[in-house]
Amino acid sequence: MTVKVADDVRLLEPLPSRKLPGMPPEPRQKTQVSDPTGRTVATNVRRIREVRGLSTYELASRLEAAGRPIAASAISKIERAERRVDVGDLMTLAHALGVSPVTLLLPVDARGTAEVTGVGEVDGRAAWHWAWCESPLSLPQNEHEAERAYTEFMLYSRPIGLFTSQGDDRIPGFVREPRTRGADGPSVD
Repeated sequence: MTVKVADDVRLLEPLPSRKLPGMPPEPRQKTQVSDPTGRTVATNVRRIREVRGLSTYELASRLEAAGRPIAASAISKIERAERRVDVGDLMTLAHALGVSPVTLLLPVDARGTAEVTGVGEVDGRAAWHWAWCESPLSLPQNEHEAERAYTEFMLYSRPIGLFTSQGDDRIPGFVREPRTRGADGPSVD
């Protein structure tokens, strides 16, 4: 017995798409966080969550209570480096996990190297000192230029008032106190 499938070849063509205008023609591929700092954040979120004994659902609950809801499934994607973390997410994740935001950005072990996005591979200790606003990642070879670069790093990286309630305390050993009045009246300049 012979079976005839179709008289017209057009009947075998796929039906026109029912997608709305502006939708991507193909299913979206999984996002893969490719930058080194993003991958470090993914690793650290999972590591700290597990060390704290939290499930993704418990962490999601903490994030929701903080006003930055991220679903448990999205936390899993963050941990697999399939979802990017923006700055607001990073700050809230750090708070919910009970760590500094810097802890999420750099490797847990400073004894090796750290790969920093936009910089490359650097000494792990240098990366942590840089993140803590203690020193720049690199300095010029010229001593005068290095001193200037260090001073500018301190001035632009640290907030005023971190170490003392008076004066500009951003540069260690150089605390410029505000002008004060002497006991007799006028300024003591």
